[in-house]
Amino acid sequence: MRELDLVRRIREHAAAAYRNRSVVKGIGDDCAIVRPAQENDLVFTTDFVLEGRHFSLATHSAQEVGYKALARSLSDLAAMGSKPVFCLVSLAVPERLGSRWIDGFYKGLLSLGTRYKITVAGGDLSSFGSVVVDVMCCGQVQRNKAILRSGAKPGDFVYVTGKLGGAAHSKWTTRVEPRIDEGIRLSRHVSAGIDISDGLSIDLHRLCLESGVAAELDSALIPVASGATLDEALHGGEDYELLVTARPNARVPKALVTRIGTIKRGKPGAVTMDGRALPAGGYDHFARVRRVRI
Repeated sequence: MRELDLVRRIREHAAAAYRNRSVVKGIGDDCAIVRPAQENDLVFTTDFVLEGRHFSLATHSAQEVGYKALARSLSDLAAMGSKPVFCLVSLAVPERLGSRWIDGFYKGLLSLGTRYKITVAGGDLSSFGSVVVDVMCCGQVQRNKAILRSGAKPGDFVYVTGKLGGAAHSKWTTRVEPRIDEGIRLSRHVSAGIDISDGLSIDLHRLCLESGVAAELDSALIPVASGATLDEALHGGEDYELLVTARPNARVPKALVTRIGTIKRGKPGAVTMDGRALPAGGYDHFARVRRVRI
Protein backbone atom coordinates (compact mmCIF):
# COMPACT_ATOMS: atom_id res chain seq x y z
CA MET A 1 0.00 0.00 0.00
CA ARG A 2 1.81 3.13 -1.23
CA GLU A 3 0.74 6.73 -0.67
CA LEU A 4 0.54 7.64 -4.35
CA ASP A 5 -1.66 4.63 -5.03
CA LEU A 6 -3.95 5.60 -2.16
CA VAL A 7 -4.17 9.21 -3.36
CA ARG A 8 -5.10 7.96 -6.83
CA ARG A 9 -7.85 5.74 -5.40
CA ILE A 10 -9.20 8.54 -3.20
CA ARG A 11 -9.13 10.94 -6.15
CA GLU A 12 -11.14 8.46 -8.22
CA HIS A 13 -13.69 8.05 -5.41
CA ALA A 14 -14.02 11.83 -5.01
CA ALA A 15 -14.31 12.43 -8.75
CA ALA A 16 -17.28 10.08 -8.92
CA ALA A 17 -19.07 11.99 -6.14
CA TYR A 18 -20.55 15.49 -6.07
CA ARG A 19 -18.38 18.37 -7.34
CA ASN A 20 -19.28 21.86 -6.13
CA ARG A 21 -18.76 24.54 -8.78
CA SER A 22 -17.02 26.77 -6.22
CA VAL A 23 -14.16 24.25 -6.08
CA VAL A 24 -11.92 25.30 -8.97
CA LYS A 25 -9.18 22.77 -8.19
CA GLY A 26 -9.45 19.76 -5.92
CA ILE A 27 -7.27 16.74 -5.16
CA GLY A 28 -3.89 16.63 -6.93
CA ASP A 29 -2.11 19.84 -5.94
CA ASP A 30 -0.61 21.15 -2.71
CA CYS A 31 -3.77 23.17 -2.03
CA ALA A 32 -7.36 23.20 -3.22
CA ILE A 33 -8.64 26.34 -4.95
CA VAL A 34 -12.09 27.62 -4.01
CA ARG A 35 -13.85 30.62 -5.57
CA PRO A 36 -16.90 31.61 -3.47
CA ALA A 37 -19.70 33.90 -4.58
CA GLN A 38 -19.04 37.49 -3.50
CA GLU A 39 -22.36 37.87 -1.68
CA ASN A 40 -21.59 34.97 0.69
CA ASP A 41 -19.57 34.49 3.86
CA LEU A 42 -17.59 31.27 4.26
CA VAL A 43 -17.74 29.35 7.55
CA PHE A 44 -15.20 26.72 8.60
CA THR A 45 -15.17 23.94 11.16
CA THR A 46 -13.06 20.90 11.97
CA ASP A 47 -13.71 17.78 14.06
CA PHE A 48 -11.63 14.82 15.18
CA VAL A 49 -12.93 11.25 15.11
CA LEU A 50 -10.62 9.07 17.19
CA GLU A 51 -10.41 5.29 17.54
CA GLY A 52 -11.18 4.36 21.13
CA ARG A 53 -12.95 7.66 21.80
CA HIS A 54 -15.60 7.97 19.09
CA PHE A 55 -15.63 4.45 17.67
CA SER A 56 -14.14 0.99 17.93
CA LEU A 57 -12.94 -1.12 15.03
CA ALA A 58 -14.69 -4.06 16.68
CA THR A 59 -18.09 -2.36 16.54
CA HIS A 60 -17.88 0.10 13.61
CA SER A 61 -17.26 -0.69 9.96
CA ALA A 62 -15.01 1.50 7.83
CA GLN A 63 -18.09 2.93 6.10
CA GLU A 64 -19.65 3.85 9.46
CA VAL A 65 -16.46 5.62 10.56
CA GLY A 66 -16.29 7.62 7.32
CA TYR A 67 -19.96 8.57 7.53
CA LYS A 68 -19.65 9.69 11.17
CA ALA A 69 -16.47 11.67 10.53
CA LEU A 70 -18.18 13.86 7.94
CA ALA A 71 -21.53 14.00 9.75
CA ARG A 72 -19.99 15.56 12.87
CA SER A 73 -18.53 18.47 10.92
CA LEU A 74 -21.66 18.88 8.79
CA SER A 75 -23.63 19.30 12.01
CA ASP A 76 -21.51 22.36 12.83
CA LEU A 77 -22.34 23.82 9.40
CA ALA A 78 -26.01 23.16 10.10
CA ALA A 79 -25.76 25.06 13.40
CA MET A 80 -24.54 28.11 11.47
CA GLY A 81 -27.37 27.87 8.93
CA SER A 82 -24.85 27.34 6.15
CA LYS A 83 -24.84 25.34 2.94
CA PRO A 84 -21.94 22.84 2.57
CA VAL A 85 -19.30 23.61 -0.07
CA PHE A 86 -16.17 21.47 0.41
CA CYS A 87 -14.25 19.42 2.95
CA LEU A 88 -10.64 18.40 3.59
CA VAL A 89 -10.09 14.94 5.05
CA SER A 90 -6.98 14.03 7.04
CA LEU A 91 -6.75 10.30 7.74
CA ALA A 92 -4.14 8.27 9.65
CA VAL A 93 -4.54 4.47 9.71
CA PRO A 94 -2.52 1.43 10.81
CA GLU A 95 -0.90 -0.38 7.88
CA ARG A 96 -2.66 -3.61 8.86
CA LEU A 97 -6.05 -2.17 7.85
CA GLY A 98 -5.00 -1.89 4.22
CA SER A 99 -6.52 -0.16 1.21
CA ARG A 100 -9.82 -2.02 1.49
CA TRP A 101 -10.57 -0.33 4.83
CA ILE A 102 -9.68 3.07 3.37
CA ASP A 103 -11.94 2.42 0.37
CA GLY A 104 -14.77 1.60 2.77
CA PHE A 105 -14.07 4.73 4.81
CA TYR A 106 -14.39 6.96 1.75
CA LYS A 107 -17.43 5.08 0.51
CA GLY A 108 -19.22 5.91 3.76
CA LEU A 109 -17.99 9.50 3.82
CA LEU A 110 -18.89 10.18 0.20
CA SER A 111 -22.34 8.60 0.51
CA LEU A 112 -23.19 11.37 2.97
CA GLY A 113 -21.18 13.99 1.08
CA THR A 114 -23.12 13.37 -2.12
CA ARG A 115 -26.43 13.70 -0.28
CA TYR A 116 -25.48 17.14 1.03
CA LYS A 117 -23.56 18.20 -2.09
CA ILE A 118 -20.16 18.71 -0.50
CA THR A 119 -16.94 18.14 -2.42
CA VAL A 120 -13.87 16.37 -1.03
CA ALA A 121 -11.26 18.88 -2.18
CA GLY A 122 -8.15 17.38 -0.55
CA GLY A 123 -6.63 16.35 2.77
CA ASP A 124 -3.74 14.31 4.12
CA LEU A 125 -2.76 10.67 4.65
CA SER A 126 -0.49 9.04 7.19
CA SER A 127 0.31 5.72 8.80
CA PHE A 128 -0.26 5.52 12.55
CA GLY A 129 -0.88 2.97 15.31
CA SER A 130 -4.61 3.77 15.52
CA VAL A 131 -7.20 5.46 13.32
CA VAL A 132 -7.23 9.26 13.55
CA VAL A 133 -9.58 11.30 11.37
CA ASP A 134 -9.88 15.06 11.10
CA VAL A 135 -12.49 16.48 8.74
CA MET A 136 -12.46 20.22 7.98
CA CYS A 137 -15.68 21.45 6.37
CA CYS A 138 -16.45 24.75 4.68
CA GLY A 139 -19.95 26.11 4.20
CA GLN A 140 -21.38 29.27 2.72
CA VAL A 141 -24.09 31.54 4.04
CA GLN A 142 -25.50 34.86 2.88
CA ARG A 143 -23.26 37.67 4.09
CA ASN A 144 -23.85 38.58 7.77
CA LYS A 145 -26.61 35.93 8.07
CA ALA A 146 -24.75 33.11 9.83
CA ILE A 147 -26.38 31.84 13.04
CA LEU A 148 -24.12 32.72 15.99
CA ARG A 149 -24.09 31.58 19.60
CA SER A 150 -23.96 35.20 20.74
CA GLY A 151 -27.33 36.52 19.52
CA ALA A 152 -29.76 35.32 22.22
CA LYS A 153 -31.64 38.03 24.16
CA PRO A 154 -33.79 37.96 27.32
CA GLY A 155 -37.33 36.99 26.38
CA ASP A 156 -36.26 34.75 23.46
CA PHE A 157 -37.81 31.30 23.32
CA VAL A 158 -35.52 28.24 23.33
CA TYR A 159 -36.19 25.52 20.75
CA VAL A 160 -34.70 22.19 19.69
CA THR A 161 -35.12 20.09 16.57
CA GLY A 162 -36.00 16.41 16.83
CA LYS A 163 -35.89 14.33 20.01
CA LEU A 164 -33.08 14.03 22.52
CA GLY A 165 -31.40 11.21 24.42
CA GLY A 166 -31.58 8.55 21.71
CA ALA A 167 -27.83 8.50 21.13
CA ALA A 168 -27.00 8.04 24.81
CA HIS A 169 -29.71 5.40 25.20
CA SER A 170 -28.11 3.41 22.37
CA LYS A 171 -24.66 3.82 23.96
CA TRP A 172 -23.82 6.26 21.18
CA THR A 173 -24.22 3.78 18.34
CA THR A 174 -27.01 5.57 16.46
CA ARG A 175 -26.19 7.13 13.10
CA VAL A 176 -25.65 10.88 13.10
CA GLU A 177 -28.02 12.81 10.84
CA PRO A 178 -26.83 16.41 10.34
CA ARG A 179 -29.68 18.94 10.27
CA ILE A 180 -28.42 20.90 7.25
CA ASP A 181 -31.82 21.59 5.70
CA GLU A 182 -33.33 22.54 9.06
CA GLY A 183 -30.45 24.91 9.80
CA ILE A 184 -30.86 26.71 6.49
CA ARG A 185 -34.64 27.07 6.98
CA LEU A 186 -34.29 28.23 10.58
CA SER A 187 -31.56 30.77 9.82
CA ARG A 188 -34.09 33.33 8.64
CA HIS A 189 -35.95 33.33 11.95
CA VAL A 190 -33.59 32.60 14.88
CA SER A 191 -31.38 34.82 17.02
CA ALA A 192 -28.75 32.25 18.10
CA GLY A 193 -27.93 28.58 17.70
CA ILE A 194 -25.62 25.66 18.44
CA ASP A 195 -25.68 21.95 17.65
CA ILE A 196 -26.22 19.49 20.50
CA SER A 197 -23.03 17.46 20.25
CA ASP A 198 -22.02 17.22 23.92
CA GLY A 199 -25.43 17.40 25.59
CA LEU A 200 -28.34 19.84 25.90
CA SER A 201 -27.27 21.05 29.36
CA ILE A 202 -23.68 21.91 28.45
CA ASP A 203 -24.42 23.22 24.95
CA LEU A 204 -27.17 25.55 26.21
CA HIS A 205 -24.72 26.70 28.91
CA ARG A 206 -22.17 27.50 26.16
CA LEU A 207 -24.72 29.43 24.10
CA CYS A 208 -25.80 31.43 27.15
CA LEU A 209 -22.18 32.26 28.01
CA GLU A 210 -21.55 33.62 24.53
CA SER A 211 -24.79 35.65 24.61
CA GLY A 212 -24.31 36.93 28.17
CA VAL A 213 -27.69 35.55 29.30
CA ALA A 214 -29.28 32.81 31.41
CA ALA A 215 -31.96 30.26 30.47
CA GLU A 216 -34.90 28.47 32.08
CA LEU A 217 -36.06 25.04 30.83
CA ASP A 218 -39.36 23.27 31.37
CA SER A 219 -38.75 19.54 31.82
CA ALA A 220 -42.28 18.71 30.65
CA LEU A 221 -41.55 20.28 27.25
CA ILE A 222 -38.26 18.52 26.46
CA PRO A 223 -38.79 16.01 23.62
CA VAL A 224 -37.29 12.76 24.90
CA ALA A 225 -36.51 10.00 22.38
CA SER A 226 -38.38 6.71 22.67
CA GLY A 227 -36.89 4.57 25.45
CA ALA A 228 -34.53 7.29 26.65
CA THR A 229 -34.62 9.02 30.03
CA LEU A 230 -34.81 12.73 30.77
CA ASP A 231 -31.25 12.52 32.13
CA GLU A 232 -30.05 11.08 28.80
CA ALA A 233 -31.89 13.84 26.93
CA LEU A 234 -30.29 16.53 29.10
CA HIS A 235 -26.74 15.23 29.37
CA GLY A 236 -26.22 12.32 26.97
CA GLY A 237 -24.86 14.16 23.93
CA GLU A 238 -24.26 13.17 20.30
CA ASP A 239 -27.87 13.78 19.32
CA TYR A 240 -26.65 16.40 16.81
CA GLU A 241 -29.97 18.19 16.91
CA LEU A 242 -30.07 21.98 16.71
CA LEU A 243 -30.63 24.19 19.73
CA VAL A 244 -31.84 27.67 18.70
CA THR A 245 -33.36 30.78 20.21
CA ALA A 246 -35.82 33.21 18.63
CA ARG A 247 -37.88 36.25 19.50
CA PRO A 248 -41.42 35.41 20.71
CA ASN A 249 -42.92 36.95 17.56
CA ALA A 250 -40.50 35.21 15.17
CA ARG A 251 -42.13 33.00 12.54
CA VAL A 252 -40.15 29.91 13.47
CA PRO A 253 -41.35 26.88 11.45
CA LYS A 254 -43.15 24.98 14.21
CA ALA A 255 -42.96 21.70 12.30
CA LEU A 256 -39.16 21.76 12.69
CA VAL A 257 -38.80 22.55 16.39
CA THR A 258 -40.13 22.11 19.91
CA ARG A 259 -40.11 24.98 22.39
CA ILE A 260 -38.40 23.91 25.64
CA GLY A 261 -37.71 27.13 27.55
CA THR A 262 -36.95 30.84 27.66
CA ILE A 263 -33.86 33.04 27.72
CA LYS A 264 -33.64 35.16 30.89
CA ARG A 265 -31.57 37.92 32.41
CA GLY A 266 -29.11 36.51 34.91
CA LYS A 267 -25.59 35.23 35.39
CA PRO A 268 -24.18 34.46 31.94
CA GLY A 269 -24.28 30.72 31.32
CA ALA A 270 -26.65 29.91 34.18
CA VAL A 271 -29.32 27.35 33.27
CA THR A 272 -32.24 26.36 35.47
CA MET A 273 -34.96 23.74 34.95
CA ASP A 274 -38.29 23.88 36.73
CA GLY A 275 -36.84 26.59 38.96
CA ARG A 276 -33.73 24.66 40.03
CA ALA A 277 -30.13 25.02 38.86
CA LEU A 278 -29.25 22.61 36.05
CA PRO A 279 -25.55 21.68 36.01
CA ALA A 280 -23.73 21.51 32.68
CA GLY A 281 -23.49 17.73 32.87
CA GLY A 282 -22.74 16.80 29.27
CA TYR A 283 -19.49 15.66 27.70
CA ASP A 284 -16.28 17.59 28.40
CA HIS A 285 -13.16 16.39 26.55
CA PHE A 286 -10.87 17.59 29.33
CA ALA A 287 -12.90 16.62 32.39
CA ARG A 288 -11.21 14.20 34.81
CA VAL A 289 -13.82 11.54 34.13
CA ARG A 290 -14.44 11.12 30.42
CA ARG A 291 -17.09 9.04 28.79
CA VAL A 292 -15.84 6.88 25.93
CA ARG A 293 -18.33 6.78 23.09
CA ILE A 294 -17.88 3.54 21.20
